[in-house]
Amino acid sequence: MTARVLDGRAVAKEVFDQIAKAVSDLVSRGGSRPRLATVLVGDDPASAAYVALKQRNAGNVGIESEDHRLPSTTTTEELLALVERLNRDELVSAILIQQPAPKQIDMHRVVFAIDPVKDVDGFHPINAGLVALGLPGGVEPCTPAGIVLLLERSGIRIEGANAVVVGRSNLVGKPTALLLLKRNATVTLCHTRTQDLGGHTRGADILVAAAGHAGLIGQQMVKPGSAVVDVSTNWVGGRQIGDLGPGVDAVAGWLTPNPGGVGPMTRAMLIKNTYEAEVRRRG
Repeated sequence: MTARVLDGRAVAKEVFDQIAKAVSDLVSRGGSRPRLATVLVGDDPASAAYVALKQRNAGNVGIESEDHRLPSTTTTEELLALVERLNRDELVSAILIQQPAPKQIDMHRVVFAIDPVKDVDGFHPINAGLVALGLPGGVEPCTPAGIVLLLERSGIRIEGANAVVVGRSNLVGKPTALLLLKRNATVTLCHTRTQDLGGHTRGADILVAAAGHAGLIGQQMVKPGSAVVDVSTNWVGGRQIGDLGPGVDAVAGWLTPNPGGVGPMTRAMLIKNTYEAEVRRRG
């Protein structure tokens, strides 16, 4: 068996095309053009490149963006002052604080300070709480929402499936489990300290590897024919790899490339959340 590709780039393009039309329709009806404010603290080249890519994605669908760069010596209070100004700015639809931030920044305080309506990442406790409770109105985090949409658009049946998420982060693992549960999967949440991890993963119709541990999931830990989503970004010898070991593609029925699987979906959902933030903001 050779796994079929869960093509994040192709599905992301569908999302971008849909949002481009939605933005055009919004503006033609007299609505405000959405605007994304990106904030980068420090001069990390990878983060700078990623912010530039997000801004380009926004521009391609007709969403405006504004770029805020702060020095690596920025304090939490200085960043909070910028966030408060962006919260008050009627031209700004959504706010993105690029992470990771320098270690002196208290990101908990920063995330709490963002207007929940403008919280494009879905990290604010109000949004996280609404998603956890399964209530409407919460902003779904970009990567988990992208994973679920990728599975749905690829024809993977979620309802009734046994889904195993390996990784318990607040950014990916936990919310991915919640979104799969919302769609009626039977979900098991594992992590690097789970005893007999393979005993759980071998029963998974849908396996999401998000532990950030290169080679954690070996070929013998994967159910034949399953859909496997490799979320993690690990750098080994200057090359990006995920959590999967060699040979998983010979067992899985569906598999995300890494890179090129989840990353494009994350950016597509960021743009979707930006558009929806403007719609919510204007009622």
